[in-house]
Amino acid sequence: MSELSKILLKYWGFNSFRPAQEEIIRSVLDQRDTLALLPTGGGKSICFQVPVMAREGMGLVITPLIALMKDQVENLKEKGIKAAAIYSGMHPTQIEVALNNAVHKQLKFLYISPERLESEQMQMSLRKMPVNTLVVDEAHCISQWGYDFRPSYLKIADIRSIVPGIPVIALTATATPSVVDDIQEKLLFDHKNLFQQSFERKNLTYVVLHEEDKLNRLLRVTRNIPGTGIVYMRNRRKTVEIADYLKANQVSADFYHAGLNPAERSKKQDAWKQGKIRVMVSTNAFGMGIDKPDVRFVVHLDIPDSIEAYFQEAGRGGRDGKRSYAVLMYHESDIPEVKQFLELQYPPIDTIRQVYHALGNYLKLAIGSGRDTSFGFSINEFAHTYNFPPALATGALKLLEKDGYVKMQDIADNDSLLFMRTSKEDLYKFQVQNARYDKFIKTILRSYSGLFTEFVKINEQELARRLETTPEKVEMTLSYLEKMELVIYKKQTGKPLLTFLTERMDGKQIHISDETYKHRKIRAQERLEAVFNYITTSTRCRSIQLLAYFGEKQSHRCGKCDVCIERNKIELSELEFDTVLEQVKPLLSEQALTIKELAEKVKGANENQIIKVIQWLLDNNKVRYDAARRLTWKK
Repeated sequence: MSELSKILLKYWGFNSFRPAQEEIIRSVLDQRDTLALLPTGGGKSICFQVPVMAREGMGLVITPLIALMKDQVENLKEKGIKAAAIYSGMHPTQIEVALNNAVHKQLKFLYISPERLESEQMQMSLRKMPVNTLVVDEAHCISQWGYDFRPSYLKIADIRSIVPGIPVIALTATATPSVVDDIQEKLLFDHKNLFQQSFERKNLTYVVLHEEDKLNRLLRVTRNIPGTGIVYMRNRRKTVEIADYLKANQVSADFYHAGLNPAERSKKQDAWKQGKIRVMVSTNAFGMGIDKPDVRFVVHLDIPDSIEAYFQEAGRGGRDGKRSYAVLMYHESDIPEVKQFLELQYPPIDTIRQVYHALGNYLKLAIGSGRDTSFGFSINEFAHTYNFPPALATGALKLLEKDGYVKMQDIADNDSLLFMRTSKEDLYKFQVQNARYDKFIKTILRSYSGLFTEFVKINEQELARRLETTPEKVEMTLSYLEKMELVIYKKQTGKPLLTFLTERMDGKQIHISDETYKHRKIRAQERLEAVFNYITTSTRCRSIQLLAYFGEKQSHRCGKCDVCIERNKIELSELEFDTVLEQVKPLLSEQALTIKELAEKVKGANENQIIKVIQWLLDNNKVRYDAARRLTWKK
């Protein structure tokens, strides 16, 4: 067994690598800059974690997703691998401890947000860290062609000179060919070096349904497809309504969104993972870190913003390789609604400045203050206070976040943390001199390890149960110990956090370049048009459409999607059907023709084959007869 296989088995429990994983790992170990383009569920994390484990030193992992960062750090710790994360909203001592541990070779992985790279403290520490690999996760964020462009990602190339001589591994699940080229260029790859696994999911059947009664159809989906499912909605209120509807119709269901407190979210997520809840109705907040392999159906009742987002969410179905379904339902009335939503996501630049100005006033921040300061923050309360539509306020804040002015963090990422800031000897002296705190301190030390070297996530309710007291008394005692400078206690706020990444400015000083703003909005509109094209095209296999979007031009019909099932009824081979269709569409787009005239113009097919294709096109509302019984292609 090779050393890499031993590492894989020891820490991850797998006997063999998935396709492309070992080749990617060996490329990194050969000191080559490497781009790994793997679909959701394709095992991207192993591609960088194994080569880091195979060498002396530490992996520096850059990702914008705090929830994913924390999830991976927890998973690594459970495997006995030392890891830490640094992101906005952390206590200064918490950051200092993580950096010191990295510098003094006490970590194997350090996860950081891209904004953190610009801090002088980080750059000074980086020069002393034993970094062996620079990992860029969600690498599509570096490209203005990508669906989640973040200017802070452009700073990553600058630190290559600070940690010279080490390879970069960039990873993403969603990148078009232009984004693939852009990633390698922006990260200063020596040579292009792409490892791409096909996006094809042979076990996943894509279905698009033009549907007026979505709720009734959803019920039929849940009754006809056994097993666990996810239903994605655009807004929080609807998740509650749909979950209630399913429950009222005897379907085990619950709802999930970013507005729930951490305990509720954890409880719901665990119940779904364990099969106690069959269907989770959720916003896109549900899915990050979700690796349940036996999801049998993923339903979208709202039109997604992009093919990338849809493909990632639909891809949470069938990770165990068994037959699963990705169902997208739409009605014509949904299209203007989603276009309006996009406009709210990109409010005018002057409106963005107004939102920023209102935010500073709302948080009572003086101009020139507030850098790296975090606040408990509710977007809905803020929007209500200043009469902003919530979707507009959210859109403005997300644009401000992407340009590095603020960072938003939902409450799932906002745990209570504890750190022992004193030595074991001084703590023991305090226990001797303050006997009434002895049991409390001993219970904490027995309950949590690593308190003297890092900030540890704690649960006040669990501590209260062990101490036979109330959570409120636990919090009071921890606050007292903090006043005595024995601990640092970072209490969960119960609200999302918003952190100012720069000093508060006058709203007029906020710079979002007109060119960048327009470019982003145009790209968002183009991505939405690609979704409209996908849902309204009923002449081309769904899988082929999705794969072509990501640059795979030579794929074959899946034979299972809604389009293929209809085509299968006409008993023509793929080649026979395509031969006719590729000639018929341009002919009928130019002029109206009778079937006899078509038969004379179409080459490589007999009249019977042409009639079958025309009948299929009529059934699918792609062609129509005019008053003279000539066929035309519907615009």
